[in-house]
Amino acid sequence: MTDTTSHDQRQITRGSAAEVLAAFLKLGLTSFGGPIAHLGYFRDELVLRRKWIDEKGYADLVALSQFLPGPASSQVGFALGLLRGGPLGAFAAWAAFTLPSAILLTLFALGAAAFGGPVGSGIITGLKIVAVAIVAQAVWGMAKNLCPDRERATIALGAVLIVVLLAGSLGQVAAIAAGAAAGLLFCRNHHEAITSHINFPVSRTFGAISLALFFALLFGLPIVATATSSQGLAVFDSFYRAGSLVFGGGHVVLPLLETEVVRSGWVSHDQFLAGYGAAQAVPGPLFTFAAYLGTLLGPAPNGLIGASIALVAIFLPGFLILLGVIPFWDSFRKRDSAQALMRGANAAVVGILGAALYDPVFTSAIVGPRQFALALSCFVLLMAWKAAPWIVVLIAAAGGVLIGAT
Repeated sequence: MTDTTSHDQRQITRGSAAEVLAAFLKLGLTSFGGPIAHLGYFRDELVLRRKWIDEKGYADLVALSQFLPGPASSQVGFALGLLRGGPLGAFAAWAAFTLPSAILLTLFALGAAAFGGPVGSGIITGLKIVAVAIVAQAVWGMAKNLCPDRERATIALGAVLIVVLLAGSLGQVAAIAAGAAAGLLFCRNHHEAITSHINFPVSRTFGAISLALFFALLFGLPIVATATSSQGLAVFDSFYRAGSLVFGGGHVVLPLLETEVVRSGWVSHDQFLAGYGAAQAVPGPLFTFAAYLGTLLGPAPNGLIGASIALVAIFLPGFLILLGVIPFWDSFRKRDSAQALMRGANAAVVGILGAALYDPVFTSAIVGPRQFALALSCFVLLMAWKAAPWIVVLIAAAGGVLIGAT
């Protein structure tokens, strides 16, 4: 590896893994608001204040993370840690940014049994209801950005039809594939000039190995898990597959995880939506929701071991494909066909998330007019008042208690 990140070979100042750990621990404790907000925090702290990378290099990393499946903000953080502190820096960046919220959600899951009285059940109700507002906000924002014309809006609608007709992960993969194909056919007239340059210090050989490992695990884990009847491997496979297929932001992992853990009977609908609501009240990446789910899994492994397996499995594919694509990204993204393909795939992602907004999110949480009124109130707070998600979560929890008491 070298220490350059731009076409004129400007030097990146290297630091220590401890420095990276400290910087990202601060971000992991304070970064609320989802992946877009996280990228803003990263820019303020690491580009403007600490000057680890220049604006152009940072923009390149953000563009790359948006192109790839996986958690966008965590991938950018991983790459910045790699640039600053090498492999140990990359691990430090991920651990410091991820573990605070993962620990909080694991503790919430371990204490979920205590939420059995009227107040506890009301809080769970409120967390399920706020998930409706948060997913609706995500669908609205993504539709505006990723489906701004009739071609992409139609692709999103087609994705809804596909996931309705083909249940489970098969329908989601088919929807993304169909969206990408439709993008190649219908979205070539939106060419965007690529003026920035990325020259990340990862060799093509290392990138090829990372890509090979990514696909080997994606296709090999189901075979090995079935052949060995290992529940631990089955859990790793489910969360790895969910992390491999997420395009367009953290909220898109919701339908993928619901398919893997709820429809398999490992976690109930109520547990799933309550945890998803709680995940909005903690800082850090939404993918740490996996730690909550891993803690609650019906058959062992669960608890702390299950949380660890789920957390590693859901993040690993995003990092493998990031390392695999980095050496080839600069030349690939300039092709019109690549841009059109991703426009179609991103539009399909909007459709997948829109379908998930109805089932399981809305159908499981909104069982009467009072629940609908609370969900609508949360949506207005998020959209019109720009309230912080964690504040809206607290309001929804209080509203759920009030609904349960009346």
